Amino acid sequence: MALSIVRTAAALRAALAPWRREGRRIGFVPTMGALHRGHAALVERALASCDRVVVSVFVNPTQFAPNEDFARYPRTEAADAALLERVGAHVLYAPSVEEIYPPGDATRVTVAGLTETMEGAIRPHFFTGVATVCARLFSHVQPEAAFFGEKDYQQLLVVRRMVRDLGFGLEVIAVPTVREPDGLALSSRNAYLSAAERRAAPTLHRVLQTVAAGLRDGAAMAGLRPDAVRTLRDAGFAEPDYLDLRDAETLAPLDRLDAAPARLLVAARLGATRLIDNIAVQRA
Repeated sequence: MALSIVRTAAALRAALAPWRREGRRIGFVPTMGALHRGHAALVERALASCDRVVVSVFVNPTQFAPNEDFARYPRTEAADAALLERVGAHVLYAPSVEEIYPPGDATRVTVAGLTETMEGAIRPHFFTGVATVCARLFSHVQPEAAFFGEKDYQQLLVVRRMVRDLGFGLEVIAVPTVREPDGLALSSRNAYLSAAERRAAPTLHRVLQTVAAGLRDGAAMAGLRPDAVRTLRDAGFAEPDYLDLRDAETLAPLDRLDAAPARLLVAARLGATRLIDNIAVQRA
């Protein structure tokens, strides 16, 4: 089945209507484009559990602050469509800003609690933009399931909470982070890295692995963090925005591992590029 490209909510509803009448299960993968193997993995996971898959490509202005990279964020629709065709997606939804935020728009969605730490503390506008655009895209697509990568772990939890609180009636499915052979998490922003920065970038993941090993051996986060930060700085990273051990469900801060699942998360700039990563960690 050839990939269909639609640009309005009305055209999307018309494209999906026959499948809904047939009782097809519709999966949805929201993206900002500049697609790579990580996005392909999301589509493949959606295809494994859904009859039809919609992928949106929309660079969302409300999740960028004025000093961030909205204007230069990669926009590669032709290449994105080619990738989606290869992996077997059925519909590419590529709306305009006006289709998502109509003239006179005055509504935003805010999720309290989960959004007030880590990414939310550094980028206070960010999760309101994410929650708002996801709510609108879910309303347009009306999927049975939506698929999000674990690389943006805090975002995943925020979207799950919003879906539960607002009663969207869809399943939010997490897909493991896809990595380069050297451990670097795939990200559209990796394209910003210089050759030297790209060589240094896998240090972020290696630091997480080293800290996780120390935590499993019984060490405290407070004792492990200074060496981890020093390793990042020696590799060319700026002081991390955060390097935290958190409860995997609530994001409550932890200093040591306990019986509950935990997540180790980091964000740091390498040159002009801000990279994030995280891994699951549990007591041995």
